[in-house]
Amino acid sequence: MTSKFLISKIDDGFRFNLIAANGEIILTSQPYSALSSCKKGIESIRTNAPIAPIEDQTIEGFEKENSPKFEIYQYRNGDYRFRLNAKNGELIGTGQRYKSKAACQKGIDSIKKNSVEGIIVEEE
Repeated sequence: MTSKFLISKIDDGFRFNLIAANGEIILTSQPYSALSSCKKGIESIRTNAPIAPIEDQTIEGFEKENSPKFEIYQYRNGDYRFRLNAKNGELIGTGQRYKSKAACQKGIDSIKKNSVEGIIVEEE
């Protein structure tokens, strides 16, 4: 199985999930009002994810990075999560929750790899 961007119709438009070759969802997009905008979001990930630095917001006094960037942050319950911002600072998508920062960073590495290789599939 290859990685894929699965586009789904939702109540208020479209959304995509980046699914790794192992079938795990590794990134969920924000909602888009039009299919064409959703596909532009996918192209933005393909362009930005491989070069985006990581801004680790769990470290006190963390260094701010310019966008595009991944931001790692922590929930009150201790779980870690990341979001990917485009060059213009707009949120493209978010990752799943992880129990450790190391697992969250592996999720980012997976997106960097799978975003380039992923095929686009529209859910029927």
